[in-house]
Amino acid sequence: MAGTNGRPPLQLAFALYKYFPFGGLQRNMLAMALEAIARGHSVTIYCSDWQGDCPADIDLQVIPARGWDNAARMQNFATDLRPKLKANDLLVGFNKWPGLDLYYAADSCFAYKAHHERGFFYRLVPRTRAYLKLEKAVFGASSKTQILEVSRPERERFVQCYATAENRFNTLPPGIATNRVAPNNWREIRREAREQLDLGNEQKCFLALGSGYKTKGLDRSIAALHTLCEQGLDGVLLVVGEDKREQFVRQAQKLGLNERVRFLGGRDDVPNLLQAADVLLHPAYKENTGNALLEAMIAGLPVVTSDVCGYAHYVRDGEMGAVIASPFNGDDYVAEINKALAISGEQWHRKGESFAANSDVYSRPQVAVDIMEKLVNEKSASQ
Repeated sequence: MAGTNGRPPLQLAFALYKYFPFGGLQRNMLAMALEAIARGHSVTIYCSDWQGDCPADIDLQVIPARGWDNAARMQNFATDLRPKLKANDLLVGFNKWPGLDLYYAADSCFAYKAHHERGFFYRLVPRTRAYLKLEKAVFGASSKTQILEVSRPERERFVQCYATAENRFNTLPPGIATNRVAPNNWREIRREAREQLDLGNEQKCFLALGSGYKTKGLDRSIAALHTLCEQGLDGVLLVVGEDKREQFVRQAQKLGLNERVRFLGGRDDVPNLLQAADVLLHPAYKENTGNALLEAMIAGLPVVTSDVCGYAHYVRDGEMGAVIASPFNGDDYVAEINKALAISGEQWHRKGESFAANSDVYSRPQVAVDIMEKLVNEKSASQ
């Protein structure tokens, strides 16, 4: 049987430490797997834990994690993976492990963090040394692993820390699901979604989207909501995604926002929530890319984010909100939120419609599989 391009189908192996259905990395991995399968290739996914359903066409192999801490479990997973690997044409990793043919670089440069954002003793901790070793196995100058790059700033940091050859990087466009684009009946969807969420007609709804509350600056958004409410705004913050919430529940309670900060967990109705909201809040402390920004923009939802986000330039260039410059200032953040609220939803949707129609923010899975096919062909030609 031939693939859709007329070539023999490939046997692809994907390695991911953990899968849960509401993570951006996980969604991107699954989109690539399904694109490869649509081309006639076979995909086996190896992971330590899989939450949720797995498409029937994917061969799922679960390798239970072992070890006392996460760093040890990551190292042991790489060790346990090797003898369990079936025959394959390409091993694609979505976490940093030795021996990968291709690595999807969604995570930021750990060496840069260890050497530029932490003290000397941080680098001596066994956990830090373990993660640096795993990262060096992928990005070190002697490694042969090719890299799927999603963030130019992080690429520059990897080159700075490891002298990684430029020809090992393969640039990917974003891969936003097209179901995030605002449909023609977005007004009806907005009305129904807000009714289901029990939002008043004049109530302003803010959306925080994505797992990793601390990294994505949820504390900043809760503090901003408090300031806005003190200014007389009737606002609600919807928090969508999976993470430990105790710290942020306490913050909301301390500020008297118990009823105004709602933790919704992982949701499968994100397109409707994007229509229900008035502004996406994403003041991240660190963000390699930031798919949530683009999801909001193509849905016609304005974004207020921080300049550390890899995709912040889309917000600025598309004039779909505001980017807060570093060092982050809470007063500037609140001011930009108020500016976004001053523009009508109709105007934001027109801008979002234009951005969605004229920007390639959808083709990551297709380009990634193109690169996989190219690497296999090059490997075959060299043998």
